[in-house]
Amino acid sequence: ARAGIISTVEVLKVMEAFVNEPNYTVWSDLSCNLGILATLLSHTDFYEDIQVFVRDVFSPIGERLGWDPKPGEGHLDALLRGLVLGKLGKAGHKATLEEARRRFKEHVEGKHILSADLRSPVYVTVLKHGDSSTLDTMLKLHKQADMQEEKNRIERVLGAISQPELIQKVLTFALSEEVRPQDTVSVIGGVAGGSKQGRKAAWKFVRDNWEELYNRYQGGFLISRLIKV
Repeated sequence: ARAGIISTVEVLKVMEAFVNEPNYTVWSDLSCNLGILATLLSHTDFYEDIQVFVRDVFSPIGERLGWDPKPGEGHLDALLRGLVLGKLGKAGHKATLEEARRRFKEHVEGKHILSADLRSPVYVTVLKHGDSSTLDTMLKLHKQADMQEEKNRIERVLGAISQPELIQKVLTFALSEEVRPQDTVSVIGGVAGGSKQGRKAAWKFVRDNWEELYNRYQGGFLISRLIKV
């Protein structure tokens, strides 16, 4: 389909056939390809249609997996749960969004700490459909995190926020002292991959701050990664 030999519609029909697929690797591939398609369609009138398609394809497996680990589950099941819930949450699946918000609130209040597997999907879901107070809470969690792994996890998802002024706040945060220089690229990359508005804002931000970014990375692999995203 990418080569223009068959219609993208044919690809979507094939994807629909995978609704009962249990394998993480297959779902990871489906998710990746749908992500590319959604990015392309974000410039058209079909963006909301592809979100509906994502919800339809991913909700049966999401319902089967649920939110909590089942006895005898393997490592790949935990990965699959995170992938599916994150995909459904970003696509605005109502039940997933409500549960993510509930669990996020309990996590922030210290009532019930989220497992490592669920943090990224929950964070990305509440941010995608969140406001300035959601972003402030995430930045507070970042500041309080004592493990670098958790800081990085938060940095990668901040770009999911949708409002233009909040996107700018995330980009400014990327160059602040709160973020290690080697992790700045992850924050900017997250913004670029988060939405159509984010892509435009990140591109302008990189151009406006090019001198500082170039001097910081001196033509190393991080600058090429930044350009790629």
